[in-house]
Amino acid sequence: MDSTLSKGLMVLEALTAAKGAKGVSELSRELELTKSNVFRLLQTLAALGYVQATEDKLYRATLKTWQVGRAVVENFNLRDVAGSAMQMLSTKTGEAIYLAVQDGLNVVYIDKIDSTQPIRSWNPVAGTAPIHCVGTGKAILAASYGRMRERMIGNLTKFTDRTITSIKFLDEEMAATQGRGYAIDTGEFRDRIRSFGAAISLPDGEVVGALGVSVPEINLEPGDQERICDLVKMAAESVTHRLQQI
Repeated sequence: MDSTLSKGLMVLEALTAAKGAKGVSELSRELELTKSNVFRLLQTLAALGYVQATEDKLYRATLKTWQVGRAVVENFNLRDVAGSAMQMLSTKTGEAIYLAVQDGLNVVYIDKIDSTQPIRSWNPVAGTAPIHCVGTGKAILAASYGRMRERMIGNLTKFTDRTITSIKFLDEEMAATQGRGYAIDTGEFRDRIRSFGAAISLPDGEVVGALGVSVPEINLEPGDQERICDLVKMAAESVTHRLQQI
């Protein structure tokens, strides 16, 4: 075990459990560490945003610790709640199924079911993709476009000839996505790979993620795209409904 990491976590746990701020000497006594060691660990945690120094040279944990914990709980719960919907999509399409959450201007895949097809799309769990050019990302973006639009200006990186790089065209795409209830990626991140996504919401309307299906264009038969889009929309709605019952 890395001793520096373990000691840093000891300091962070002591501060998160404390009712108020603590000083170097108090933490040193409590954790049986040298003052110099505690001070260095506090400086590192402060630089990372997990600890904040007060005017009287005491230290307290910041809300970042709560944010990290909240994200972990939400993501684990979301995987549990979305599991049956993902399995349904996998059974009915045979293609790669993804559960994604937003991370800034990207999405992160927090769960997946691999394709059963010989030719398949593949992304790893914990892999990322730009929010503006994949199905799950575009679904999340459309659901929160009012507050996200300004952030997208100047950040529409081109990945293929089909990537949307104009805010005008993105406006039109987001309006279309909002109208139909699902997003379509026509090969905007990876050539000849299409993906379809629909957003998942909490009871208060907050978007917490999206379900998606990723398909190599060569696998699509006439009518498949419409069928898959309907399925992913239905699956996301079922997860949203389950979240409302928790």
